[in-house]
Amino acid sequence: MHGPGSASWLLVALCAASGAYCVLRMRSRVEEQRRTAGGEALMGFGMATMAVPAAALSPPRGAWLVYATVFTAIALHAAWTTRRSVHHVHHVVGAAAMVYMSAAMLSAPGGGHGDAGVPVLTGALLLYFTAHVLASGARLAPVGAVVTPETGVVRWADRPELALVCRLAMSMAMIAMLLTL
Repeated sequence: MHGPGSASWLLVALCAASGAYCVLRMRSRVEEQRRTAGGEALMGFGMATMAVPAAALSPPRGAWLVYATVFTAIALHAAWTTRRSVHHVHHVVGAAAMVYMSAAMLSAPGGGHGDAGVPVLTGALLLYFTAHVLASGARLAPVGAVVTPETGVVRWADRPELALVCRLAMSMAMIAMLLTL
């Protein structure tokens, strides 16, 4: 996942900021926000870690196995929770994409840069995340804020448009990471 240095650091910052906001969402009063926020925070921080430029930190080959294992567990958990909400299907695809990229980096010669993935699978994932970005962007404008009845103030953790922005940002980051395979 290691592209040009400045672009990689911007990707790290974007994913880490998304993960940090998702941690804030874990304190929401809205149950659905809390339920999805933990997995999204883990995805954001995991993507940030994977996007660190190779010049700054070149992880050992075993690190890719750890990434694959962690994201497999996330994918299995998301698959289990799809019985409650169809929204979790996106989490399954995102975690599976991370497993795919980790496995591609693990199996690639020379540290896993370039020509590491299966072009058809990479292309299918690129199409999925591009469609997700376009659909999320289209839904972003009309989303309204949630006002709590007792204070009339919108809490940061309860803002659905910010949660949508985090998902949008992570999908864009996923596209950038897939393009480096």
